[in-house]
Amino acid sequence: MDTNSKDIDLQIIGYASTPFLWTKQTVLDLKQLEYKEQNNIPFNESIPINLRLGKRVERYVSAELKNNKAISILAENIQIQNDKLTIGEIDCILKQDNRLYHVEIIFKFYLFDATVGTTELEHWIGPNRNDTLIKKLTKLKEKQLPLLYNIHTKPTLDALNIEANELEQRVFFKAQLFTPYKRKTTVFNTLNEDCVQGFYINVKELGQFNDCKFYIPSKVNWLQNPQTQVNWLQYNNFTSKIHTLVDDKKSPLCWIKFPNGKLQKFFVVWWQ
Repeated sequence: MDTNSKDIDLQIIGYASTPFLWTKQTVLDLKQLEYKEQNNIPFNESIPINLRLGKRVERYVSAELKNNKAISILAENIQIQNDKLTIGEIDCILKQDNRLYHVEIIFKFYLFDATVGTTELEHWIGPNRNDTLIKKLTKLKEKQLPLLYNIHTKPTLDALNIEANELEQRVFFKAQLFTPYKRKTTVFNTLNEDCVQGFYINVKELGQFNDCKFYIPSKVNWLQNPQTQVNWLQYNNFTSKIHTLVDDKKSPLCWIKFPNGKLQKFFVVWWQ
């Protein structure tokens, strides 16, 4: 079964409006791919309803890049294998203005926790605390990008008539960031403050929102910007659903509608 086309359209809008996690400078020597971004991305594919969020984003990135006249994608989603064992995947090899690039695509949701680590990069963690920005950056630097130079990648490059050293390496790293509710302690020296999309709050603190309405999108619709026309939940109904999730140690992304009509994304966390 395919995902509803309206949901896909809204996911693409949410993806396209999400900024890059950093711009211009490098982070841990990782450079972002620079290209002319597009807001209206033509997308005619059907997407299986169970395709997870990360793989959806790869499809949307691919559609955006293919729609750019300066870019040609030479290969994407390349499984690198040693006999029958898959040792990794190269997301994309492309040509832009006569330069060749190996690009790794990442889309993440991170929450700021000043108690984790000591640096700006170390303070950002996944909603369930089993993922961190620094861990992802390290994996990119030490495992994913070096895969280009692995002996088992050579047959793929040979088929494209490319040598590994002809390729420049870039990341395509977008993220949505969330800060603690009403606490302005976050420092942005390296990362892009425009990535902040909302706040997070512990389940025990939800009482202050008892005059608001709520919506809990499915995981793939975390990409979407909050929409007005959804089945909003009243506070009591919302909190009973939330308690079921946090009791399971899940931190869901939700939408909140304040009494003044303002809409915002936020996470309810179990761990704070």
